[in-house]
Amino acid sequence: MKKPFLIVIIFALILIAKGGLFVIGEGEQALVTQFGKPVGGVSLAGLHFKIPLIQDVHRFERRIMKWDGDPNQIPTKDKKYIWVDTTARWRISDPLLYFKTVATEAGGQSRLDDIIDSVVRDAVSGHLLVEMVRGWDYKAPEGAREEIEVEGETIAPSSLAGREEILNGILEKARASTPEYGIDLIDVQIKRINYVEQVRQRVYERMISERKKVAAEYRSEGEGEKADILGQMQKELKTIESEAYRQSVEIRGQADAEAASIYADAYGKDPELYAFLRTLEAYRKAVGENARLVLSTDSEFYRFLSEAR
Repeated sequence: MKKPFLIVIIFALILIAKGGLFVIGEGEQALVTQFGKPVGGVSLAGLHFKIPLIQDVHRFERRIMKWDGDPNQIPTKDKKYIWVDTTARWRISDPLLYFKTVATEAGGQSRLDDIIDSVVRDAVSGHLLVEMVRGWDYKAPEGAREEIEVEGETIAPSSLAGREEILNGILEKARASTPEYGIDLIDVQIKRINYVEQVRQRVYERMISERKKVAAEYRSEGEGEKADILGQMQKELKTIESEAYRQSVEIRGQADAEAASIYADAYGKDPELYAFLRTLEAYRKAVGENARLVLSTDSEFYRFLSEAR
């Protein structure tokens, strides 16, 4: 009788150990309930005990979790429809309150859907398209106009909000509604903003028009620079040509003068030789190919020929 009794006791202890011991991981926290009512929370990782069959353990993430909303088509303040895709980071700050209000992680995600989607929709519809697509504290470039034109209306950049400012406002408003569910909302960001087809086409046309305007300004400036460079080049070229022509005339004049001086010195030593050479030169120029020359015997042109006999 003792051995079967011992087996029963051992079996009962195994069941108690199996049903009463539970392990909490590093990234988890737990809530213990008894007959559906919370009786305690566990935030430390490790091995813990509960009453078998009476108490239950509900596990929750202690780590930061990701929320991704569905992309929504929302009109901006200036009636431009855009697709807005939002994401957020959150964690469970109060497991007991979280269990009482939303119970599960899926319930928490659903509650965040309602809160964040509503706040994002209000923020987008309350701001202009230019504010949503530009994340900046605007400072106009030097020389640029200190104004932005939106739908024919001129607006001072200082009166516009940047996307970071809008996101901070979204986070502040959404965070105000999450503590009552035991949720701590850490961050809200817009992953992507896309235009609907009609707006996208108008944006493309505006971008093309602006780029063409900028290109025309660059071309105009380039043509002006080109004219200045060509004018300077022509001026320098004429100066160089004029100087070169002046130097060539001086050099040619000096050479002619020097040649004339040499000729004069040479021919002055023997005038007859000079006359003879000049006559030969005249013969070569006067008598061409297949030509006949008729001279009188008393002609000066004939004198050297008659003396050569």
